[in-house]
Amino acid sequence: MRLETLLALLPVLGAHGIRIIQSNDDGWAEQYVRSFHNALIASGHDVVLSAPAENKSGSSSLDTEPGPRNTACQYNSCPANSGPIGRNATSPRLNWVNSYPVTSMRYGIDTIGPQFWNGEAPELAVAGPNVGSNLFLAVPFSGTVGAATYAAKNAKIPSIAFSGASDGTLAWNSSPEAQRSKVYAELAATLTNAVIKSGKPYLPEDVFLNVNFPKVEGQCTQASQFKWVLSRINVGLFSSPDTQQCGETRLPTETSVVDTDGCYISISVGDANDKTTAPAEKQAVVLKKLQSLLTCLP
Repeated sequence: MRLETLLALLPVLGAHGIRIIQSNDDGWAEQYVRSFHNALIASGHDVVLSAPAENKSGSSSLDTEPGPRNTACQYNSCPANSGPIGRNATSPRLNWVNSYPVTSMRYGIDTIGPQFWNGEAPELAVAGPNVGSNLFLAVPFSGTVGAATYAAKNAKIPSIAFSGASDGTLAWNSSPEAQRSKVYAELAATLTNAVIKSGKPYLPEDVFLNVNFPKVEGQCTQASQFKWVLSRINVGLFSSPDTQQCGETRLPTETSVVDTDGCYISISVGDANDKTTAPAEKQAVVLKKLQSLLTCLP
């Protein structure tokens, strides 16, 4: 990430530094997660990455104890015949777990993170940005969402799952750093800092945010061009009314938001118990916290 971008993130929304655990389902050596890691550090946070040793996309909420590796980690980022967990020798806050995203998040919360935080737990959990969208029917199967919902439901840690529509895997050390990776990192840090600035509790209990970025292309190539819209995960034909926003009591679906021309990002308030849309009263809490950031669809 360019120095000017890192410096610009430092005062974003006046956020103060907190303990953050980070994971994903695309693997610890994927560029998206490393760019976001750098952006969180630039924002002043004490962040620890605990992610799968290799791509584990689509693994939902699977959770299995890690075992020793027989082959090298993703992009040769760890040697063959390594143990069940490991870390970057020069950047020990970058950790891999030879299992699923949920397992990685669990180890990060219970074991890896506290080693750096004097035994304390993380204050916030983030997952992603995922390589590719996690919208509606894809949400229950996403390992990125699985990691976030584990944190929110099982560990009672507020969490955010980020996904970006611009897909295609990238190694952590690909040079130059992809523009899409830089943009998603800056946007993810902006929302993370907004949630933190809103004060504790950062989110209602058993709630996670499911955030989807549209593609970085065309008119949407700089973070400043994107806009944030409160949305819902699933279609609400038979659901109770949502919180009132933009003069309506039915929020747009996240799919309709990211499909709208104009660089719109969807923020859905998810229920960590079943990965569907949280009820209106919990949406309302998030709306109040993020109101200054949000806009309406045209």
